[in-house]
Amino acid sequence: MDDVAIKVDHVSKTFKLPHEKSTSVKGVLINKFTGGNRGYERQEVLKDVSFEIKKGEFFGIVGRNGSGKSTLLKMLAGIYEPTRGSIQVKGNLTPFIELGVGFNQELTGRENVFLNGALLGFGRHDIAKMYDEIVAFAELGRFMDQKLKNYSSGMQVRLAFSIAVKAQTEILLIDEVLAVGDAAFQKKCFDYFMQLKRDKKTVILVTHDMGAARIYCDKGIMIEKGEIVKAGQIEDVAQAYQRMFNEEMAKVEGVQDGDADRWGTGKLQAVAASAKADANRIKVVVTYEAAVDTDAPVFGFNVYNSRGMNLLEGNTLREKINTKPLKKGNRTTIHWEFPNVLASDTYTVSVSACNGSISEFYDWLNNADTFVVSREGNTAAIVDPPIEATLKKA
Repeated sequence: MDDVAIKVDHVSKTFKLPHEKSTSVKGVLINKFTGGNRGYERQEVLKDVSFEIKKGEFFGIVGRNGSGKSTLLKMLAGIYEPTRGSIQVKGNLTPFIELGVGFNQELTGRENVFLNGALLGFGRHDIAKMYDEIVAFAELGRFMDQKLKNYSSGMQVRLAFSIAVKAQTEILLIDEVLAVGDAAFQKKCFDYFMQLKRDKKTVILVTHDMGAARIYCDKGIMIEKGEIVKAGQIEDVAQAYQRMFNEEMAKVEGVQDGDADRWGTGKLQAVAASAKADANRIKVVVTYEAAVDTDAPVFGFNVYNSRGMNLLEGNTLREKINTKPLKKGNRTTIHWEFPNVLASDTYTVSVSACNGSISEFYDWLNNADTFVVSREGNTAAIVDPPIEATLKKA
């Protein structure tokens, strides 16, 4: 068990919600002597939750608002204690949640850097050495001598995040709320996440963004109504999360509940799909048929290796390919083609179609087709592109 960073063992969390509230000293005394305010109900926020996070894993926790994931995050951070069960954390842990706790609104940004740094365990001399880097990362140089109460909420989170990234820790809890500000600052945040992944830090990321989850996370869990309803490889968890939002809509015709290979509302369906590879190119061809009139859809595909890793993906929105609305019964075929730099393996292709805002999936078909790449020689890498080398005398 030396490789386990966090172990959550049959954890439940219950809160007591009083039926009556007393907002004054008089009300408390009256309730005490009259027997009032005795009633309460129990709200079980988490129910028998168990999972492990290995050292060096980037672990995702997903779930809709009210699912219990924030409560779980606070228990991992030590803010809440479990009602039942136990949580073991091996290593020092820094929670990047509710950043800015401890900030003083009447102090300047500069003063709050030293204050917040002290709360993270840094000495004044350490903060002084890092000060210029912190301010540059936050992009708040001309505001540092203003009082914090004049900062926007986004500016405050940026400053707090810029201080927190300097913390030297083994385990990090990160709330997606950190990705604030303009596109340039968001890129800084996500570049930092990628550096954590390269450094093999143990990271727990709570997110609603399945794109971010797929990029950074190795494994994860999905929580719904206080219970883990999906756990394992992040691609499986991400699909389960996306599928959840289609459950109340019509199922794809002929697809039964619980079919893990296909899901969606069925407004548009893949009726034929093929994938082929030669030494230089890979081609994926998919034909869709509209079951009802639809606005211009977004088409996409994913390629997985034999270990289930999501190696590459594409969609018409990202590639800026214009699609057209479809009438009921209309068919359209899309041809995908890209260089074959994959190593020898057997690959599977998933294909999908959704609305323009990517909020409703019409059809997601896993294992739509497979193709094989066979090359001379072996490599331990995922890709195996042609490589040229030239030796020159020094």
